Amino acid sequence: MNQSTDAEQLVAIADLDERLARYRLSQRVAEAQLARSLRQYGQLSPIVVSLTSDHDFMLIDGFKRLRAARQVPGFSHLLTRVLEVDQAGAKAAIFHLNQFACRPQQLEEAWIVHSLVREDGLSQVDAARLLGRHKSWVNRRLALLEQLAPEAVEQLRLGLLSVSLARQLVRLPMGNQQAALQTSNQASLTSVELRGVVDLLLSSASEEQRCLVLDDPRRALRQASDKYVHQWDSRLSAAGNRAARQLGQLLESLARMDTWLRHRGRSELAACDRQPLTEGFQRLVADGQRVAEAAGDFLNEIRLPH
Repeated sequence: MNQSTDAEQLVAIADLDERLARYRLSQRVAEAQLARSLRQYGQLSPIVVSLTSDHDFMLIDGFKRLRAARQVPGFSHLLTRVLEVDQAGAKAAIFHLNQFACRPQQLEEAWIVHSLVREDGLSQVDAARLLGRHKSWVNRRLALLEQLAPEAVEQLRLGLLSVSLARQLVRLPMGNQQAALQTSNQASLTSVELRGVVDLLLSSASEEQRCLVLDDPRRALRQASDKYVHQWDSRLSAAGNRAARQLGQLLESLARMDTWLRHRGRSELAACDRQPLTEGFQRLVADGQRVAEAAGDFLNEIRLPH
């Protein structure tokens, strides 16, 4: 059972063992805010450490406070509470002590789980029990690191890849993840879109089909879900087929514009782009409304009984 000593003591910053810092992401904005708080109010709550076999103070909770203290001139010691735990217990304490104030991100949870299972030799069941979670939760955290391509793991660590996107990449064989990751980055795919792309890649029967999905993922998704993809239809006249082809091209262009407006739009443009584009988008609004009204009238006409 984990126990902490009642007494708090001042420990020199230079004497703190930071080996467990690898299980926590650096948060520079939060550290800067803490540094301002330390300057103004001093240390409001103790950091938590455990004593190693070499009698070193191994930091468990307070990594941001430590980094913040280093930014404050003259701040050489921190108020410390000692927790009596072993190495595995210290990793579990990182997880438990941060459930409310600053809950660990899923990548941090994955680092802790991976270390408990692969370095400390705990079974997934024992790790789940130690962390108060189900075995399936432990298994998912392990998969984030062990079934994800190294490039994706690095982007995940740097905050360039979200956990929701990483979960979709894990569904692919590791050798195919890099191409999907590159496509996701280039097209700025959402997790829902990437899930659809992964579905298409897993069901693709040929390399040509996979290349089509990776080269133009949103078009592939539209074609997979859209009921209207025009091919020559023998039931239609020549004029009917021409109209159907134009309709298909228009719907595809509208879908691309809709995706751009919703997912990138203004964030992709420079200030100098706004004025020259204004007239074009005003015409899009006016022409779109006019075409929509004409299309509505046309539908009403062709639905009339003969």
